[in-house]
Amino acid sequence: MSTVLLPAYTLWQRELVRFYRQRSRVVGVIASPLLFWLVLGSGFGRSIQTGTGTDYLSYFFPGALIMIVLFTSIFTMMSVIEDRREGFLLSVLVAPVHRSSIVLGKVLGGATLAAAQGLVFLVLAPLIGIHFGLAQFGLMVLLVFLVAFGLTALGFAVAWSLDSAQAFHAIINLFLIPLWLLSGAMFPFAHASKWIKAIMLANPLTYGVEGLRATLFPGQQTFTNATALSVLIGFSIAVFVISYVIVNRRRTLPS
Repeated sequence: MSTVLLPAYTLWQRELVRFYRQRSRVVGVIASPLLFWLVLGSGFGRSIQTGTGTDYLSYFFPGALIMIVLFTSIFTMMSVIEDRREGFLLSVLVAPVHRSSIVLGKVLGGATLAAAQGLVFLVLAPLIGIHFGLAQFGLMVLLVFLVAFGLTALGFAVAWSLDSAQAFHAIINLFLIPLWLLSGAMFPFAHASKWIKAIMLANPLTYGVEGLRATLFPGQQTFTNATALSVLIGFSIAVFVISYVIVNRRRTLPS
């Protein structure tokens, strides 16, 4: 276990140190969703009926939190491409460590950063009348971390096979932003058309958003917390395994 956990811990620590040395990234990741939440939440406040008994600014709060997690998770994994260019990734690959430690360290590092920044957003909750206890906070920590872990592993899997940051952005934006839009972040699940509901049911982000909403606003859940946690755990494990399989593949140089 030490041959897996120690290298994983080292890579996890490296991700944290590198991120917080670049403070502009911290500001950008939190500021963009914050502005998005305030502008859209206030602008649509009286135009959209959520059917939940809360104003749209409150309704949109879980979706804005998940957006912070999404941005941090995905963009943190651009470090995979940077590490390849700088030669660091090659030195890790030739080291006598199990390749699962590479995936675990990088993904845990990104997930920790994403979850921490998402939870910082909860500081704003009391300003709009949202209050929660210690048990609710603990459940939200678990939900946010599972979403962060799954998205980070997905970003890792995409970044591993790419050599260009531009290509990474293009592929990620192609399907991750639509997944967020179809997660119940901006409109209620109950008001969606049948084909949209089918996509939302298959979207793992839906269970993260709805799990947070059910925790912050008891009685408004579309799914039970047990269902949300089960889906997110399954999603996280599945994407992590896919990432490990991709990393463990042996490539041959073209002749």
